[in-house]
Amino acid sequence: MLTVDNIHVYYGSIHAIKGVSFSIKKGEIVTLIGANGAGKSTILNTVSGILKPKTGSVMFQDKNLIGVPAHKIVAGGLAQCPEGRRIFLQLTVVENLEMGAYTRPGNELADSLADVFDRFPRLKERRNQMAGTLSGGEQQMLAMGRALMSRPTLFMLDEPSMGLAPLLVQQIFSIIKELNDTGTTILLVEQNAQMALSIADRGYVLETGRIVMTASAQDLLHDDNVRKAYLGGT
Repeated sequence: MLTVDNIHVYYGSIHAIKGVSFSIKKGEIVTLIGANGAGKSTILNTVSGILKPKTGSVMFQDKNLIGVPAHKIVAGGLAQCPEGRRIFLQLTVVENLEMGAYTRPGNELADSLADVFDRFPRLKERRNQMAGTLSGGEQQMLAMGRALMSRPTLFMLDEPSMGLAPLLVQQIFSIIKELNDTGTTILLVEQNAQMALSIADRGYVLETGRIVMTASAQDLLHDDNVRKAYLGGT
C-alpha cells in the first residue's frame, strides 16, 4: 500500500532524514519508534506532502506522492493526525470535525459524522461544546475524529498518547486497534514504544534520521537493545 524508498529530507543545511526506506501492506499496523529528534514526525510530514524530500520516492497505492499537494493526498485516501492535536479551540466539536471533511462531497458529511460519533461517543455528547473546553483525552479523540472524517484507507498518527493519563492511553490505543480491525491501515509514530509495539504487526527503529532495525513487533519487544533503549529494560 505504501512504499517509501531512500528519502533524504533537509531543513536548510541540516540532513534530517538519511536514506530512509520502509513499506506498509494493506491491513497492517506499522510503528516507527525512536527518541525525540530521531526524525519520526519528519517522515510522516514527508509522506503526507507537508515536506518535500530532496531525493527518494513515496509510493501510495502505486502513485508517487512527491510533489502532490497535501489536500490531494488526503482526497486520495491518506490522512494524518498530527502531533499536538492542533484542533481549533474556538470552534465546536462538530465544526472541527467538519473541517476534516473538506475533501468529501457535501452529501457524505452526515455519514462521516455518524461514523466518527459511533467510534467516539464522548464527542457526540459534546458535539456543540467548544473544543477548548475539552479534556486532553477528548481533544485527542477530536483530532483523530477530524482526520477520520476524510475516510482514509491509510491513517497516520503522530504521538497520540502524548500528555495523556495511562487510562486514556489505553483507551486511545484500543480505538486505534478497532480502526485497524475494521479495515484501516495504520502507520503509528509513538514514543511509548511498549504500547505501540503491543498493537503493531511490525516496527522500525529510527535513530538520528536512519532506520537501524526492523522486525516483527513481538521480536522488537523482546530484543535486548530495544528494551534497554526504549522499553526501560536493563
